Amino acid sequence: MALLQISEPGGKPTTPAHRIAVGIDLGTTNSLVSASCGAGVEVLPDASGNYLLPSVVAYASDTDPVVGSVARAQSTKDPKNTISSVKRLLGRALSEVEQAPQFKQYEFDAERGDGAPAIVTAAGVKDPIQVSADILQTLVYQAEHSLKAKLEGAVITVPAYFNDAQRQQTKDAAKLIGLNVLRLLNEPTAAAVAYGLDSKEQGTVVVFDLGGGTFDVSLLRLQSGVFEVLATGGDTALGGDDFDHAIVDWIKQQAGFQVLSSTDEAKLLHYATSMKHQLSNSEEVSIEFNGWSGSLSASDFRDITEALVKRTILTCRRVLRDAQLEVEAIDNIVMVGGSTRMPVVRQAVEKFFGKAPLTDIDPDKVVAIGAGIQADVLIGNKSADDFLLLDVTPLSLGIETMGELVEKIIPRNTTIPVAKAQEFTTFKDGQTAMALHVVQGERELVSDCRSLARFELRDIPPMVAGAAKIRVTFQVDADGLLSVMAEELSTGTKAEIQVKPSYGLNADAIEEMLKVSHENAKADMEIRALREAQIEAKQLIDAINSAREIDGDLLEASEARQIDNAIEHLASLIASGTSVQIHESTEELNRISSLFAARRMDLHIGEALKGESIDKVEQ
Repeated sequence: MALLQISEPGGKPTTPAHRIAVGIDLGTTNSLVSASCGAGVEVLPDASGNYLLPSVVAYASDTDPVVGSVARAQSTKDPKNTISSVKRLLGRALSEVEQAPQFKQYEFDAERGDGAPAIVTAAGVKDPIQVSADILQTLVYQAEHSLKAKLEGAVITVPAYFNDAQRQQTKDAAKLIGLNVLRLLNEPTAAAVAYGLDSKEQGTVVVFDLGGGTFDVSLLRLQSGVFEVLATGGDTALGGDDFDHAIVDWIKQQAGFQVLSSTDEAKLLHYATSMKHQLSNSEEVSIEFNGWSGSLSASDFRDITEALVKRTILTCRRVLRDAQLEVEAIDNIVMVGGSTRMPVVRQAVEKFFGKAPLTDIDPDKVVAIGAGIQADVLIGNKSADDFLLLDVTPLSLGIETMGELVEKIIPRNTTIPVAKAQEFTTFKDGQTAMALHVVQGERELVSDCRSLARFELRDIPPMVAGAAKIRVTFQVDADGLLSVMAEELSTGTKAEIQVKPSYGLNADAIEEMLKVSHENAKADMEIRALREAQIEAKQLIDAINSAREIDGDLLEASEARQIDNAIEHLASLIASGTSVQIHESTEELNRISSLFAARRMDLHIGEALKGESIDKVEQ
């Protein structure tokens, strides 16, 4: 229902002001910016008419940073001061990237102290956040120059598998230049927005996003304007750059190059990229480099990149398995990212899914267009009812409980934003504090999952074990960032933490976690059953021992001996028995001690009612 607009008689009708917001595809190789321009969302060009901004920044001691094509041209002359593929550095530890081939020409500052990968340049030490901010600043200038207006907000896209640290550092880069981030949007989801609204596709769709430095696959259900991500998978260390490096390695092997200078390495990499592009339209390209000549055929290229292409198809298989769908259930495949122009990739995708993928929208532009559409909605120019956008968590989030077990609060592939709560209690009598350990993963034991954060809830009122009620709430916002709060319900005492781990999981680690969880599912459940049985048994033994300290005189000598024997037997099973044996022995101890428990209850109820009238009790 819309409200009526009041205006003076004879006055001109007012129209709401069009607010300026953009969509930004902050890519590993190239970045783009888009905005709503009358009839629809368009990618905005720079002053030279180019819409692709190379994600390259060149630093010098006496000038401002240079971003884009000019910086990329400088990479062969001054590779140590020209930073590219910085997106791969976001949220990573120095130890993860020092040996990566695309970064070996850089000198990293090992003295920083925080373990983050900061590069030494002529203009000083630059961390990934600062470099990303310089790229964003250029995109903002490009947009404001094109739109002739100041920006009020932006939607920035990130790979679906970007973790908390990588997402947070993307937001930090925007904050550094004063850019208002309306939302971080998963790149495959942005592509779905573009295709779903422009071509009105319905059904189950795979978004295959192979960019310069990252790879994502998302399985989405599109129906009646609703975009729901059913499952995601990906590799934050796989992209077109890796195909370039495969060509470089092949040329080195063919030419017998042992060691190249950093300048020649950069030139060869630039040359390899050019050859890759040529092979999308020809069967063979000639090679002339450092006195060596040869040729690279499309067949050779297929052979040297076979392992990389297989990695993309394996991810597709895993995503289908996670969603419990067969290949036949897929209605369309959307190709996103400039690297999907390679025939070897398109052919592999068509062969696996049994149908030709969609390429109606320029694969370089589709993510930026989707982000621009979302930005137009979030800034208030279009009704949020136009479409509903639902993303998911890639891994389960939970908390450690007694016995080093993981209690999953938010299961993997849960739609976000989401908030879920669960109540816990104390384990010991008089317990006044609780340590909370937040973990991520699919296994049953804490030691097999990834630790995200630890914090404490204090000032819990001292009560008997199990009496206190502590509600733990997990909240994942629309950007995929997690906050955890613990609250003692009787007093309202709270403790909260924003989970921002220093460094994120790499794609191989995520893939390994999922693989291992499937392989060990049966063993994990057996271990969980054992731990739970042990905890239940220990709690019963502690409760009986506490009760005997207070009311031990209610026991006859024979009963006490029987309970002692049962406790001794149960304690031995806790150390070396099976879950079934422990459970049966626990039940036996419960039965043996039931008369003692009944006497205690009668005694304490009698004391509580002593001196009270029947009428008063009945009220």
